[in-house]
Amino acid sequence: MSPVAGVRRANFKAKVRAGREGIGTPAPSKGSASRFLLALLGLLGVLTFLGLGIWQLERRAWKLDLIARVDQRIHAAVVDAPGPATWADINAAGYEYRHVRLTGRFIGGANTLVQAVTELGGGYWVLTPMREDRGFTVLVNRGFIPQERKAAFQQESGGPSSPRTIDGLLRISEPGGGFLRSNDPAADRWYSRDIAAIAKERRLTDFAPYFIDAGTSGADSWPRGGLTVVTFRNSHLVYALTWFALAAMLAVALARPILATCRRGSAAR
Repeated sequence: MSPVAGVRRANFKAKVRAGREGIGTPAPSKGSASRFLLALLGLLGVLTFLGLGIWQLERRAWKLDLIARVDQRIHAAVVDAPGPATWADINAAGYEYRHVRLTGRFIGGANTLVQAVTELGGGYWVLTPMREDRGFTVLVNRGFIPQERKAAFQQESGGPSSPRTIDGLLRISEPGGGFLRSNDPAADRWYSRDIAAIAKERRLTDFAPYFIDAGTSGADSWPRGGLTVVTFRNSHLVYALTWFALAAMLAVALARPILATCRRGSAAR
C-alpha cells in the first residue's frame, strides 16, 4: 500500500471515530434556544399590549357614543312610555334613558325592594307596579330608601292608589342579579331589577319589558327619586396610551440586543 493511500485510510478512520464520539460536531446552543424563546414571548407580549390598546380605543368610541346618546335623550321632550306595539323592538341602544311619561294607578301590596348603593349610602330601590291607563303594567322605580326604612315599605299595602302621572327615564331590564349574587325570588332577595322575574313573582300580567326610574322627588320624602346615574366615567384613552407605552417599551427591549448583534457583525467585517 502506498504512503498516500495509508494516510487517506488513517484520515478516514479518524473521521469515523470522531463521528462516533461526537468530536468536531457542534452541539446545539442552549443559550441560542433560550434567546429565541424569550424573543418569541416578547413579540407575543408586544402584540397583546397593542391589542389591548386598540380594544380600549374601541371602548372609548362606544363610551363617547353612549354619553352623547344619554345626554340627548334625558334633555329631550317627554314622550309617552312605549306601549305593547313597540315592545318587541325595545333595546338599550334605541330606548334606554328616554324621557318618558305614564299615567295610571300604583298597585298596592306589590313592592319589590332591590339592594342598591347610591350617593345617599346603602339601601334599596322601591319598585312598584303601575297599571297604565292604556291597559298594561309598568314597573316604576319610585326611588331610593335607606336600610332603616326597609320594613315600612315591605309592609306597604292597600288597594290601587289614586291616579298618578310619572315622568322619568326608561331603563332596560337587568336579568340575573348583581356581581357574584343571584336574585332569589323565593326569599324575596333582589340584587338587580329583573323585570321578568319580578313580574312572575308578583303575578303581574301585560307587563312592559322595561322599567321607569322616577324623576326627582322632594328632598324630605321617601322614596327619593331622581338618583339615576347619568354620568359615565371615561378613562379609556388613558388606558389605551398605557398599553401602547408598554408595547413600545417591550419592543425597544427586544430590539436592543438584535441591533447590538448587527453592529458587532459589521465591526467584524
